[in-house]
Amino acid sequence: MFDALSDRLTGALQRLTDRGVLTEQAIKDGLREIRRVMLEADVSYELTRSFMQHVREKAVGLEKVKAVSPGQQLVKIVHDELVALLGERQAPLSFASVPPSVMLLVGLQGSGKTTTAAKLAARLKREQKAPYLVAADVYRPAAEEQLTQLGQKVGVPVFGRSSYPGGTDDVVGLVAAGVVAAGRERCRTVLVDTAGRLQIDAEMMAELRRLRAAVEPHEILLVADGMTGQDAVRIAAGFHDALGITGVILTKLDGDARGGAALSIFGVTGAPIKFVGTGESMQALDVFDPERMAGRILQRGDVVGLVERAQAAVKVEEAERLGRKVTSKRGMDLEDFLVAMKQIQRMGPLESLLGMLPGINTKALKQAKVDPKGMKHIEAIVLSMTPEERREPDILNGSRRARIAKGSGRSVPEVNRLLKQFGQMKKMMKQMGKFGFGLQ
Repeated sequence: MFDALSDRLTGALQRLTDRGVLTEQAIKDGLREIRRVMLEADVSYELTRSFMQHVREKAVGLEKVKAVSPGQQLVKIVHDELVALLGERQAPLSFASVPPSVMLLVGLQGSGKTTTAAKLAARLKREQKAPYLVAADVYRPAAEEQLTQLGQKVGVPVFGRSSYPGGTDDVVGLVAAGVVAAGRERCRTVLVDTAGRLQIDAEMMAELRRLRAAVEPHEILLVADGMTGQDAVRIAAGFHDALGITGVILTKLDGDARGGAALSIFGVTGAPIKFVGTGESMQALDVFDPERMAGRILQRGDVVGLVERAQAAVKVEEAERLGRKVTSKRGMDLEDFLVAMKQIQRMGPLESLLGMLPGINTKALKQAKVDPKGMKHIEAIVLSMTPEERREPDILNGSRRARIAKGSGRSVPEVNRLLKQFGQMKKMMKQMGKFGFGLQ
Protein backbone atom coordinates (compact mmCIF):
# COMPACT_ATOMS: atom_id res chain seq x y z
CA MET A 1 0.00 0.00 0.00
CA PHE A 2 2.79 2.45 0.88
CA ASP A 3 5.06 1.70 -2.09
CA ALA A 4 4.66 5.02 -3.94
CA LEU A 5 4.60 7.07 -0.72
CA SER A 6 7.68 5.26 0.59
CA ASP A 7 9.73 5.68 -2.59
CA ARG A 8 8.95 9.36 -3.06
CA LEU A 9 9.26 10.29 0.61
CA THR A 10 12.63 8.62 1.02
CA GLY A 11 13.73 10.14 -2.30
CA ALA A 12 12.88 13.65 -1.12
CA LEU A 13 14.72 13.11 2.16
CA GLN A 14 17.76 11.59 0.43
CA ARG A 15 18.34 14.80 -1.49
CA LEU A 16 18.75 16.65 1.81
CA THR A 17 21.04 14.22 3.63
CA ASP A 18 24.34 15.52 2.22
CA ARG A 19 23.88 19.18 3.18
CA GLY A 20 25.87 20.90 5.93
CA VAL A 21 23.52 23.25 7.78
CA LEU A 22 19.92 23.02 6.62
CA THR A 23 18.88 26.59 5.82
CA GLU A 24 15.27 27.70 5.89
CA GLN A 25 15.24 27.77 2.07
CA ALA A 26 16.61 24.21 1.85
CA ILE A 27 13.97 23.04 4.33
CA LYS A 28 11.28 24.87 2.38
CA ASP A 29 12.30 23.22 -0.89
CA GLY A 30 12.49 19.75 0.67
CA LEU A 31 9.23 20.03 2.59
CA ARG A 32 7.39 21.31 -0.45
CA GLU A 33 8.14 17.98 -2.12
CA ILE A 34 7.19 16.02 1.02
CA ARG A 35 3.91 17.97 1.22
CA ARG A 36 3.12 17.11 -2.40
CA VAL A 37 3.91 13.44 -1.77
CA MET A 38 1.59 13.23 1.25
CA LEU A 39 -1.30 14.98 -0.47
CA GLU A 40 -0.97 12.67 -3.49
CA ALA A 41 -0.96 9.73 -1.06
CA ASP A 42 -4.46 10.86 -0.02
CA VAL A 43 -3.52 12.21 3.43
CA SER A 44 -6.03 14.87 4.48
CA TYR A 45 -5.07 18.50 3.85
CA GLU A 46 -5.39 19.57 7.51
CA LEU A 47 -3.18 16.73 8.77
CA THR A 48 -0.60 17.35 6.06
CA ARG A 49 -0.42 21.04 6.97
CA SER A 50 -0.01 20.24 10.68
CA PHE A 51 2.64 17.61 9.89
CA MET A 52 4.61 20.05 7.75
CA GLN A 53 4.47 22.76 10.41
CA HIS A 54 5.83 20.46 13.12
CA VAL A 55 8.68 19.20 10.92
CA ARG A 56 9.60 22.73 9.80
CA GLU A 57 9.74 24.05 13.36
CA LYS A 58 12.09 21.27 14.45
CA ALA A 59 14.25 21.18 11.32
CA VAL A 60 15.31 24.78 10.57
CA GLY A 61 18.84 25.51 11.82
CA LEU A 62 19.81 21.91 12.54
CA GLU A 63 23.58 21.61 12.83
CA LYS A 64 25.83 18.60 12.56
CA VAL A 65 25.95 16.62 15.79
CA LYS A 66 28.95 14.29 16.06
CA ALA A 67 28.69 11.88 13.11
CA VAL A 68 25.03 12.60 12.37
CA SER A 69 24.41 15.04 9.54
CA PRO A 70 21.52 17.52 9.59
CA GLY A 71 19.91 15.58 6.74
CA GLN A 72 19.98 12.40 8.81
CA GLN A 73 18.52 14.31 11.73
CA LEU A 74 15.73 15.47 9.42
CA VAL A 75 14.94 11.84 8.58
CA LYS A 76 14.62 11.20 12.33
CA ILE A 77 12.31 14.22 12.70
CA VAL A 78 10.09 13.03 9.83
CA HIS A 79 10.08 9.51 11.32
CA ASP A 80 8.99 10.81 14.73
CA GLU A 81 6.24 12.96 13.20
CA LEU A 82 5.00 9.99 11.17
CA VAL A 83 4.84 7.96 14.38
CA ALA A 84 2.76 10.74 16.02
CA LEU A 85 0.50 10.93 12.96
CA LEU A 86 -0.09 7.16 13.07
CA GLY A 87 -0.99 7.09 16.76
CA GLU A 88 2.30 7.35 18.72
CA ARG A 89 2.15 3.93 20.33
CA GLN A 90 0.66 0.48 19.84
CA ALA A 91 -2.90 0.24 21.20
CA PRO A 92 -3.70 -3.24 22.58
CA LEU A 93 -7.21 -4.63 22.92
CA SER A 94 -9.08 -3.98 26.16
CA PHE A 95 -10.36 -7.02 28.05
CA ALA A 96 -12.84 -7.28 30.92
CA SER A 97 -11.57 -8.21 34.36
CA VAL A 98 -14.40 -10.77 34.49
CA PRO A 99 -14.90 -12.60 31.16
CA PRO A 100 -16.34 -12.77 28.65
CA SER A 101 -15.10 -9.58 26.96
CA VAL A 102 -17.50 -8.50 24.21
CA MET A 103 -16.12 -6.88 21.04
CA LEU A 104 -18.37 -5.49 18.31
CA LEU A 105 -17.00 -5.47 14.77
CA VAL A 106 -18.78 -2.79 12.74
CA GLY A 107 -18.36 -1.40 9.24
CA LEU A 108 -19.82 -1.08 5.79
CA GLN A 109 -20.66 -4.00 3.54
CA GLY A 110 -17.66 -5.26 1.58
CA SER A 111 -15.03 -4.04 4.04
CA GLY A 112 -14.02 -7.61 4.92
CA LYS A 113 -15.71 -7.64 8.32
CA THR A 114 -16.65 -11.34 8.44
CA THR A 115 -13.22 -12.53 7.30
CA THR A 116 -11.57 -10.12 9.74
CA ALA A 117 -13.70 -11.48 12.59
CA ALA A 118 -12.35 -14.98 11.84
CA LYS A 119 -8.76 -13.69 11.54
CA LEU A 120 -9.05 -11.90 14.88
CA ALA A 121 -10.56 -15.04 16.44
CA ALA A 122 -7.60 -17.07 15.14
CA ARG A 123 -5.18 -14.56 16.65
CA LEU A 124 -6.96 -14.52 20.02
CA LYS A 125 -6.99 -18.32 20.04
CA ARG A 126 -3.19 -18.34 19.61
CA GLU A 127 -2.99 -15.89 22.54
CA GLN A 128 -5.09 -18.22 24.77
CA LYS A 129 -8.04 -15.77 24.88
CA ALA A 130 -10.66 -18.50 24.12
CA PRO A 131 -12.66 -16.63 21.43
CA TYR A 132 -16.31 -17.17 20.50
CA LEU A 133 -17.92 -15.84 17.30
CA VAL A 134 -21.46 -14.49 17.03
CA ALA A 135 -23.02 -14.10 13.56
CA ALA A 136 -25.22 -11.03 14.07
CA ASP A 137 -25.84 -10.24 10.40
CA VAL A 138 -29.45 -11.37 9.90
CA TYR A 139 -29.89 -9.49 6.62
CA ARG A 140 -27.20 -10.76 4.24
CA PRO A 141 -27.97 -14.20 2.78
CA ALA A 142 -25.53 -16.91 3.89
CA ALA A 143 -23.72 -14.52 6.27
CA GLU A 144 -24.01 -17.02 9.13
CA GLU A 145 -22.90 -19.88 6.88
CA GLN A 146 -19.82 -17.91 5.78
CA LEU A 147 -18.81 -17.16 9.37
CA THR A 148 -19.49 -20.78 10.37
CA GLN A 149 -17.17 -22.08 7.65
CA LEU A 150 -14.46 -19.61 8.66
CA GLY A 151 -14.97 -20.53 12.32
CA GLN A 152 -14.47 -24.20 11.50
CA LYS A 153 -11.31 -23.30 9.57
CA VAL A 154 -9.75 -21.59 12.60
CA GLY A 155 -11.31 -23.93 15.18
CA VAL A 156 -13.57 -21.38 16.91
CA PRO A 157 -17.28 -22.01 17.77
CA VAL A 158 -19.95 -19.84 16.10
CA PHE A 159 -23.38 -18.81 17.44
CA GLY A 160 -26.05 -17.61 14.99
CA ARG A 161 -29.75 -17.73 14.18
CA SER A 162 -29.58 -21.50 13.69
CA SER A 163 -28.34 -21.79 17.31
CA TYR A 164 -31.23 -19.65 18.63
CA PRO A 165 -34.40 -21.60 19.59
CA GLY A 166 -36.86 -21.07 16.73
CA GLY A 167 -34.56 -18.57 15.02
CA THR A 168 -34.93 -14.80 15.28
CA ASP A 169 -34.46 -11.51 13.42
CA ASP A 170 -33.96 -9.61 16.68
CA VAL A 171 -30.26 -8.73 16.50
CA VAL A 172 -30.05 -7.50 20.11
CA GLY A 173 -31.70 -10.66 21.48
CA LEU A 174 -29.52 -12.86 19.27
CA VAL A 175 -26.27 -11.26 20.45
CA ALA A 176 -27.37 -11.31 24.10
CA ALA A 177 -28.07 -15.05 23.78
CA GLY A 178 -24.69 -15.52 22.10
CA VAL A 179 -22.90 -13.85 25.02
CA VAL A 180 -24.72 -16.14 27.47
CA ALA A 181 -23.79 -19.19 25.35
CA ALA A 182 -20.13 -18.06 25.30
CA GLY A 183 -20.18 -17.85 29.10
CA ARG A 184 -21.55 -21.39 29.35
CA GLU A 185 -18.69 -22.63 27.17
CA ARG A 186 -16.19 -20.72 29.33
CA CYS A 187 -15.04 -18.56 26.43
CA ARG A 188 -13.14 -15.41 27.39
CA THR A 189 -13.78 -13.25 24.32
CA VAL A 190 -16.92 -12.76 22.21
CA LEU A 191 -16.48 -11.34 18.71
CA VAL A 192 -19.74 -10.06 17.24
CA ASP A 193 -19.88 -9.83 13.44
CA THR A 194 -22.55 -7.16 12.92
CA ALA A 195 -24.45 -6.41 9.72
CA GLY A 196 -23.01 -3.95 7.24
CA ARG A 197 -24.76 -1.58 4.85
CA LEU A 198 -23.80 -0.09 1.52
CA GLN A 199 -23.57 3.27 3.26
CA ILE A 200 -23.98 4.78 6.72
CA ASP A 201 -27.68 5.26 7.49
CA ALA A 202 -29.82 6.17 10.51
CA GLU A 203 -31.40 2.70 10.78
CA MET A 204 -28.02 0.99 10.85
CA MET A 205 -26.65 3.29 13.56
CA ALA A 206 -29.80 3.01 15.65
CA GLU A 207 -29.50 -0.79 15.65
CA LEU A 208 -25.82 -0.60 16.63
CA ARG A 209 -26.58 1.86 19.44
CA ARG A 210 -29.25 -0.52 20.82
CA LEU A 211 -26.74 -3.35 20.61
CA ARG A 212 -24.08 -1.30 22.39
CA ALA A 213 -26.51 -0.44 25.20
CA ALA A 214 -27.61 -4.08 25.61
CA VAL A 215 -24.25 -5.88 25.71
CA GLU A 216 -21.89 -3.06 26.88
CA PRO A 217 -18.93 -4.06 24.69
CA HIS A 218 -15.35 -3.51 25.82
CA GLU A 219 -14.30 -2.76 22.26
CA ILE A 220 -16.14 -1.33 19.26
CA LEU A 221 -13.81 -2.04 16.35
CA LEU A 222 -14.43 -0.46 12.97
CA VAL A 223 -13.33 -2.63 10.05
CA ALA A 224 -12.38 -0.21 7.28
CA ASP A 225 -11.25 -1.01 3.74
CA GLY A 226 -7.85 0.64 3.24
CA MET A 227 -8.40 0.61 -0.53
CA THR A 228 -11.12 3.28 -0.24
CA GLY A 229 -8.65 6.08 0.61
CA GLN A 230 -10.20 9.16 2.20
CA ASP A 231 -13.63 7.48 2.12
CA ALA A 232 -12.29 5.19 4.87
CA VAL A 233 -11.52 8.28 6.96
CA ARG A 234 -15.01 9.73 6.36
CA ILE A 235 -16.60 6.38 7.28
CA ALA A 236 -14.45 6.14 10.42
CA ALA A 237 -15.51 9.65 11.47
CA GLY A 238 -19.21 8.78 10.92
CA PHE A 239 -19.04 5.60 13.02
CA HIS A 240 -17.01 7.35 15.71
CA ASP A 241 -19.51 10.20 16.04
CA ALA A 242 -22.41 7.75 16.33
CA LEU A 243 -20.90 4.97 18.45
CA GLY A 244 -17.58 6.10 19.91
CA ILE A 245 -15.40 3.45 18.26
CA THR A 246 -12.45 2.32 20.36
CA GLY A 247 -10.23 1.18 17.51
CA VAL A 248 -9.88 0.46 13.81
CA ILE A 249 -8.88 -2.64 11.86
CA LEU A 250 -7.62 -1.58 8.45
CA THR A 251 -8.03 -4.28 5.81
CA LYS A 252 -6.26 -4.85 2.48
CA LEU A 253 -2.98 -3.25 3.49
CA ASP A 254 -1.38 -5.53 0.90
CA GLY A 255 -3.31 -3.76 -1.88
CA ASP A 256 -2.21 -0.89 -4.09
CA ALA A 257 -4.08 1.97 -2.42
CA ARG A 258 -2.13 5.15 -1.74
CA GLY A 259 -1.99 4.76 2.04
CA GLY A 260 -3.55 8.06 3.05
CA ALA A 261 -6.29 6.34 5.06
CA ALA A 262 -3.79 4.74 7.45
CA LEU A 263 -2.02 8.07 7.87
CA SER A 264 -5.25 10.00 8.48
CA ILE A 265 -7.62 7.85 10.55
CA PHE A 266 -6.02 8.44 13.96
CA GLY A 267 -5.57 12.17 13.37
CA VAL A 268 -9.19 12.64 12.30
CA THR A 269 -10.97 10.37 14.82
CA GLY A 270 -8.49 9.87 17.67
CA ALA A 271 -9.33 6.14 17.42
CA PRO A 272 -6.13 4.08 17.08
CA ILE A 273 -5.54 1.53 14.34
CA LYS A 274 -5.15 -1.74 16.28
CA PHE A 275 -4.69 -4.30 13.51
CA VAL A 276 -4.06 -4.40 9.77
CA GLY A 277 -4.99 -7.09 7.28
CA THR A 278 -1.98 -8.04 5.16
CA GLY A 279 -3.21 -10.95 3.05
CA GLU A 280 -5.88 -13.58 2.49
CA SER A 281 -4.78 -16.29 4.95
CA MET A 282 -6.31 -16.56 8.40
CA GLN A 283 -2.92 -15.61 9.91
CA ALA A 284 -2.65 -12.39 7.86
CA LEU A 285 -3.72 -9.97 10.59
CA ASP A 286 -0.84 -8.00 12.10
CA VAL A 287 -0.74 -5.80 15.18
CA PHE A 288 -0.43 -2.18 14.08
CA ASP A 289 2.59 -0.48 15.63
CA PRO A 290 3.02 3.20 14.60
CA GLU A 291 6.78 3.19 15.11
CA ARG A 292 7.35 0.05 13.07
CA MET A 293 4.99 1.24 10.32
CA ALA A 294 6.84 4.56 10.13
CA GLY A 295 10.06 2.57 9.79
CA ARG A 296 8.60 0.60 6.89
CA ILE A 297 7.40 3.77 5.15
CA LEU A 298 10.92 5.24 5.42
CA GLN A 299 12.36 1.89 4.25
CA ARG A 300 14.05 1.08 7.55
CA GLY A 301 12.35 -2.29 7.64
CA ASP A 302 10.33 -4.06 10.33
CA VAL A 303 12.41 -6.92 11.66
CA VAL A 304 10.22 -7.27 14.79
CA GLY A 305 7.14 -7.72 12.59
CA LEU A 306 9.00 -10.30 10.51
CA VAL A 307 9.91 -12.28 13.64
CA GLU A 308 6.30 -12.12 14.87
CA ARG A 309 5.06 -13.52 11.56
CA ALA A 310 7.61 -16.33 11.76
CA GLN A 311 6.57 -17.18 15.33
CA ALA A 312 2.90 -17.35 14.28
CA ALA A 313 3.44 -19.33 11.08
CA VAL A 314 6.37 -21.65 11.77
CA LYS A 315 5.75 -24.74 13.89
CA VAL A 316 8.48 -25.09 16.51
CA GLU A 317 8.82 -28.85 16.15
CA GLU A 318 9.20 -28.54 12.36
CA ALA A 319 11.85 -25.83 12.73
CA GLU A 320 13.79 -27.86 15.31
CA ARG A 321 13.68 -31.00 13.17
CA LEU A 322 14.81 -29.04 10.10
CA GLY A 323 17.65 -27.46 12.08
CA ARG A 324 18.90 -30.88 13.19
CA LYS A 325 18.61 -32.26 9.67
CA VAL A 326 20.53 -29.36 8.11
CA THR A 327 23.51 -29.85 10.42
CA SER A 328 23.52 -33.65 10.18
CA LYS A 329 26.06 -35.57 8.11
CA ARG A 330 23.44 -36.35 5.48
CA GLY A 331 22.08 -32.80 5.29
CA MET A 332 18.64 -31.65 4.19
CA ASP A 333 16.75 -33.24 1.30
CA LEU A 334 13.94 -32.01 -0.94
CA GLU A 335 11.32 -33.22 1.57
CA ASP A 336 12.82 -30.80 4.11
CA PHE A 337 13.02 -28.11 1.42
CA LEU A 338 9.28 -28.52 0.78
CA VAL A 339 8.51 -28.16 4.51
CA ALA A 340 10.62 -24.98 4.68
CA MET A 341 8.83 -23.57 1.63
CA LYS A 342 5.41 -24.18 3.16
CA GLN A 343 6.52 -22.41 6.34
CA ILE A 344 7.59 -19.37 4.33
CA GLN A 345 4.28 -19.37 2.41
CA ARG A 346 2.36 -19.36 5.70
CA MET A 347 4.18 -16.16 6.66
CA GLY A 348 2.67 -14.26 3.73
CA PRO A 349 3.57 -13.05 0.22
CA LEU A 350 7.31 -13.08 -0.49
CA GLU A 351 7.32 -9.41 -1.54
CA SER A 352 5.75 -8.46 1.79
CA LEU A 353 8.39 -10.40 3.74
CA LEU A 354 11.28 -8.89 1.77
CA GLY A 355 9.80 -5.43 2.25
CA MET A 356 10.13 -5.86 6.02
CA LEU A 357 13.92 -6.17 5.78
CA PRO A 358 15.95 -2.99 6.40
CA GLY A 359 17.29 -1.32 3.27
CA ILE A 360 14.99 -3.17 0.88
CA ASN A 361 12.95 -0.64 -1.09
CA THR A 362 10.27 -1.17 -3.70
CA LYS A 363 12.66 -0.29 -6.51
CA ALA A 364 15.04 -3.04 -5.40
CA LEU A 365 12.15 -5.52 -5.22
CA LYS A 366 11.12 -4.67 -8.78
CA GLN A 367 14.70 -5.03 -10.01
CA ALA A 368 14.95 -8.40 -8.24
CA LYS A 369 11.86 -9.47 -10.24
CA VAL A 370 10.16 -11.22 -7.34
CA ASP A 371 7.59 -13.52 -8.94
CA PRO A 372 4.77 -14.37 -6.49
CA LYS A 373 4.01 -17.48 -8.57
CA GLY A 374 7.61 -18.68 -8.40
CA MET A 375 7.12 -20.42 -5.05
CA LYS A 376 4.10 -22.29 -6.43
CA HIS A 377 6.11 -23.39 -9.46
CA ILE A 378 8.90 -24.72 -7.24
CA GLU A 379 6.36 -26.51 -5.05
CA ALA A 380 4.77 -28.09 -8.15
CA ILE A 381 8.15 -29.41 -9.32
CA VAL A 382 9.01 -30.92 -5.91
CA LEU A 383 5.55 -32.48 -5.51
CA SER A 384 5.90 -34.09 -8.96
CA MET A 385 8.81 -36.17 -7.63
CA THR A 386 8.38 -39.52 -5.91
CA PRO A 387 9.19 -39.68 -2.17
CA GLU A 388 12.37 -41.57 -3.05
CA GLU A 389 13.45 -38.84 -5.49
CA ARG A 390 12.84 -36.13 -2.90
CA ARG A 391 14.96 -38.03 -0.37
CA GLU A 392 17.69 -38.92 -2.91
CA PRO A 393 17.99 -36.05 -5.46
CA ASP A 394 21.19 -37.61 -6.83
CA ILE A 395 19.16 -40.32 -8.63
CA LEU A 396 17.41 -37.73 -10.82
CA ASN A 397 18.74 -38.59 -14.28
CA GLY A 398 17.59 -37.06 -17.58
CA SER A 399 14.50 -39.20 -18.06
CA ARG A 400 13.32 -38.65 -14.48
CA ARG A 401 13.77 -34.88 -14.84
CA ALA A 402 11.76 -34.90 -18.09
CA ARG A 403 8.94 -36.78 -16.33
CA ILE A 404 8.97 -34.32 -13.42
CA ALA A 405 8.88 -31.35 -15.81
CA LYS A 406 5.89 -32.82 -17.63
CA GLY A 407 4.07 -33.66 -14.40
CA SER A 408 4.56 -30.18 -12.94
CA GLY A 409 3.80 -28.27 -16.13
CA ARG A 410 7.24 -26.64 -16.06
CA SER A 411 10.26 -26.95 -18.35
CA VAL A 412 13.29 -29.24 -17.93
CA PRO A 413 15.65 -26.21 -17.58
CA GLU A 414 13.50 -25.02 -14.64
CA VAL A 415 13.83 -28.43 -12.99
CA ASN A 416 17.61 -28.37 -13.56
CA ARG A 417 17.87 -24.83 -12.18
CA LEU A 418 15.92 -25.76 -9.04
CA LEU A 419 18.12 -28.79 -8.37
CA LYS A 420 21.26 -26.70 -8.85
CA GLN A 421 19.99 -24.00 -6.48
CA PHE A 422 18.98 -26.63 -3.94
CA GLY A 423 22.48 -28.17 -4.05
CA GLN A 424 24.06 -24.76 -3.47
CA MET A 425 21.67 -23.95 -0.60
CA LYS A 426 22.26 -27.36 1.01
CA LYS A 427 26.02 -26.82 0.92
CA MET A 428 25.74 -23.27 2.29
CA MET A 429 23.41 -24.24 5.17
CA LYS A 430 25.68 -27.14 6.12
CA GLN A 431 28.62 -24.72 6.29
CA MET A 432 26.57 -22.31 8.43
CA GLY A 433 25.78 -25.12 10.86
CA LYS A 434 29.43 -26.21 10.87
CA PHE A 435 30.60 -22.74 11.90
CA GLY A 436 27.90 -22.33 14.54
CA PHE A 437 25.37 -19.91 13.03
CA GLY A 438 22.56 -21.14 15.26
CA LEU A 439 21.22 -23.89 12.96
CA GLN A 440 20.84 -26.57 15.61
